[in-house]
Amino acid sequence: MKPGSTLVQALVMACILGLGFGAPRFAAAHCDTLDGPVITTARAALEKGDVTPTLKWVQKDDEAAIREAFQKTLAVRVKGPEAQSLADMYFFETLVRIHRAGEGAPYTGLKPTEPGPAVAGADEALATGSVDGLVATVTADVAEGIKIRFTRTLELKKHAGESVEKGREFVESYVDFVHHVEGLHEAATTPGSHQAEGEVKPKGEEHHVH
Repeated sequence: MKPGSTLVQALVMACILGLGFGAPRFAAAHCDTLDGPVITTARAALEKGDVTPTLKWVQKDDEAAIREAFQKTLAVRVKGPEAQSLADMYFFETLVRIHRAGEGAPYTGLKPTEPGPAVAGADEALATGSVDGLVATVTADVAEGIKIRFTRTLELKKHAGESVEKGREFVESYVDFVHHVEGLHEAATTPGSHQAEGEVKPKGEEHHVH
């Protein structure tokens, strides 16, 4: 296996194992979706009348608020289909809002959209107990992104000295290329959580291109 391929697979594996994956962070909004794991857990809890499964999504100090919201929801949802729908949505929003607040992330409402292929692949990997397919898919995408930027930057570098305009084209491509690779590296070496959304704290000295 080529050294470059080994590096890409190492980066991807680190991301998949919970260290995040660059910006924008694709998992950031997954807990906001109506078909995401937080609300899926909430739906099952409401059907069983047991709040316990939802508590893992919030901090210990927030358990009381979730228990209170759960009981209010149960009391209202027995009053008919429309009341049930409204009560359930109230609990979903409360749970997701408190979950994200506990992780230091903003709540921007529930999203009806389905997760992207990476997030869907991560969920599938957990469901099947095998990460091989996810590693292969994401590795291929990461490698392709690096190769495209590298090829373009290398070609522009050959003509950078021909004029100021061509030099600027090279610099623009160079900055994009380096930032892309740096982002991948930081994602693979930065502990992941919602607290990291929107920013990545560099570890040690990094090569920054402005």
